[in-house]
Amino acid sequence: MTTTTPHRGDTARGTSLPVVMAAWAVPVFIVGQFAMIGIVPVLVVLIGVLHDRDLRALRPWAVALAVAYAIPLALWAIGPERAPSLSRDLHPAFAALVAVAGVAVAVAYHLGRRRNKAE
Repeated sequence: MTTTTPHRGDTARGTSLPVVMAAWAVPVFIVGQFAMIGIVPVLVVLIGVLHDRDLRALRPWAVALAVAYAIPLALWAIGPERAPSLSRDLHPAFAALVAVAGVAVAVAYHLGRRRNKAE
């Protein structure tokens, strides 16, 4: 019985797939009025990018996504008259900002991957 050691490219792809799927899921959750559940893909993106050295180029994008999500979350949490859900209290400008940030992370990943294949 032989065992093979995974190549570096295989492990990087294993980490980047959940990150890019989560990045695409953020705008879906925000637009679909599931903003509170959107914290899960935001954390997957942030932790995945900070953990994987191959995704270093996405770190500024992932941090921007986390900050874009954290601001309306904090405003909702500390607000005097908060709605029963984050989606109802989320200003459309913040919703657009978070959705665009999620798309930006995913597009940056795809463009970086295309650039790496061309080299």
